[in-house]
Amino acid sequence: MNLELSDEQVALRDTTRRYLAEKASISDHVRPLLDDPTGTTQPVWRGLADLGTTGLLVPEVYGGAGMTMVEAGIVAEELGAALHPGPWLSTAISAARALTRLGATEAGAELLTGIADGTTVATLGFLTDAPVAASWEDSERVVLHGEIAAVPDAAAADVLLALAEDDGGQGLFAVRTDSPGVSLAPEHSIDQTRKQFRVTLDSAPGRWLAAPSPGDVAAVIDDVLIANAADALGAARAVMEMAVEYAKTRTQFGQPIGSFQAVQHLCVDMFETVELARSGVIHALWAADDADPDERHLSALRAKAFAGRLATVGDTAIQVFGGIGYTWEHDAHLYLKRLLSWSAFLAGPDHYLTELGARLAKRGKP
Repeated sequence: MNLELSDEQVALRDTTRRYLAEKASISDHVRPLLDDPTGTTQPVWRGLADLGTTGLLVPEVYGGAGMTMVEAGIVAEELGAALHPGPWLSTAISAARALTRLGATEAGAELLTGIADGTTVATLGFLTDAPVAASWEDSERVVLHGEIAAVPDAAAADVLLALAEDDGGQGLFAVRTDSPGVSLAPEHSIDQTRKQFRVTLDSAPGRWLAAPSPGDVAAVIDDVLIANAADALGAARAVMEMAVEYAKTRTQFGQPIGSFQAVQHLCVDMFETVELARSGVIHALWAADDADPDERHLSALRAKAFAGRLATVGDTAIQVFGGIGYTWEHDAHLYLKRLLSWSAFLAGPDHYLTELGARLAKRGKP
């Protein structure tokens, strides 16, 4: 595992950071889309695709870059730092990994190609709920029934990837979100930069893609957790840097507030938390591709178990900002909400701490 970025990875990071600053800033892009159900605009999404970011994890044979989760994590961190509200994580990470991990590359070739070139937006419908039901009308036509909660970016997505059960077992199906029998209901949360929906499938036509194993499905969930951890790391890093810069320039009693020991301690606490999270995220991104399944899962558990600590960075930053940090006009509260949504994503940290402790205890037994 290499802890230093290569020249190509640095270029990817800097290009993504520059693009987001110029074309998708918080003031000009994020805030205007807080109440938009899609969280994106065609020009910005087209720009991300033209940079190659949507196809990072798509195999080269389907027009992607064929890169690893490490490169994807670099982009995810920059998107988190910019509070990007669009469906990049759902499409470029979740959907791309689901199609490749679950054995759907052949049946899903057109989807992978569309993800790579930015013409297809996709999301996963099996992050929280049990599989829905599938009914075959004949040898080729299948319809899906059921409800799926907390589906990210469903309003922006062209395709929903869902797990469904029929008499033959469990399968991965693609459902067009504009199909008859598909309805979306917004699920509002504290974080307006994250768009999620309850999806109802009422005899919605689906297309069979693969018959995944439980282990492969678990691997996709780990990938999603790890990618979201990278996004949260970016958000924590950005709000920490904002607070530190504010402490250098904001004066009180004739001197910068950063000269006061109490404020210095707050800044050090934030820095320590961010850097501890960084080491865990880097390891998890590496493990997603190169470690054995047990180590990969443990790395995902660690990243999520640390989520509560990472969320405190936003809270501490607001303490440094003082009264201005509580105002709607300041961006600090948006970062805090992003970090709180990460802490609550797919259950709270306590759940993961319990599982992590149990697994480590079992591993240590003779």
